[in-house]
Amino acid sequence: MMKNFKYLFLLLLPFLFTSCVTTKDVRYMQPSESLVINEEGLIPYNVPVYRITKNDMLNLNIVTTPKGDAAQFYSSLNGSGANGTMSINNPVSGAGSGSTGGGGGSGPGGNVNFYFNGLKVDSNGDINIFGIGYIKAEGRTVEDLTKEIQDKVNENFQEGKSEVRLNTNGITYYILGDVETTGLTGEKVVHKNILTITEALAINGGMNRTIDRKNIVIHRKLPEGIKVAKIDLTREDIMNSPYYYVQNGDEIYLNTRAKSLNGFGKDPIQTLTTGVGVFTTALSIFLLIKNL
Repeated sequence: MMKNFKYLFLLLLPFLFTSCVTTKDVRYMQPSESLVINEEGLIPYNVPVYRITKNDMLNLNIVTTPKGDAAQFYSSLNGSGANGTMSINNPVSGAGSGSTGGGGGSGPGGNVNFYFNGLKVDSNGDINIFGIGYIKAEGRTVEDLTKEIQDKVNENFQEGKSEVRLNTNGITYYILGDVETTGLTGEKVVHKNILTITEALAINGGMNRTIDRKNIVIHRKLPEGIKVAKIDLTREDIMNSPYYYVQNGDEIYLNTRAKSLNGFGKDPIQTLTTGVGVFTTALSIFLLIKNL
């Protein structure tokens, strides 16, 4: 009986070892020979430029002096600001209070104020600005579109007396994981110009051991459609990838490691407990069969 017991133990031992999660599975940014660095020993930035897509929401403000021509045109919205200046929200497209800064009025499913008062890119890829008309926005950068709106404002009003400020509502991205990452899952808004995926995850508490760091899936919204990419956060050469930088509208999918689905790989104690349970069950079945 002890001989059979040893054989059974030897059969289960490799299964227990292969089911354990190693440091290579959970450690971020491990050295990689394919990491590209420049002659100064620095990792070059590979930040993709965000291009506006249909159904995007933008925040348009026109800043002018109280006596400027633009202020007279928007007289129904005039209100004194600091140092005698005014921030004029376009009545059709401008964002109302709470649409900038810390994202006031935000909640599950987006910022309510920003949605109702923001400037929407329509199904044709255009925006309609009161007093200016339709302007093509799809496929363009925020900087490029801001310049054209500024030129249009200068055509209608005194040049140098107004400033166009056009922005998205920060970087909005979405994280979707399993039931054990409920604290990480959801819609996220960060008011920054550049955001890396490691920063995005760190802001939300990081990932637990059930997540497969080698198989992170990103759905990126582009003017032409949705691009699907897979990244490996255990390799430091991920910093050379454009998907290392989170873009507005990105969906980040955290896949559960296969080892964690069968009860292994979450932590050493749970792995040991599960292994002992499997061994005990197998031994019980063996003894029942033997005694029949």
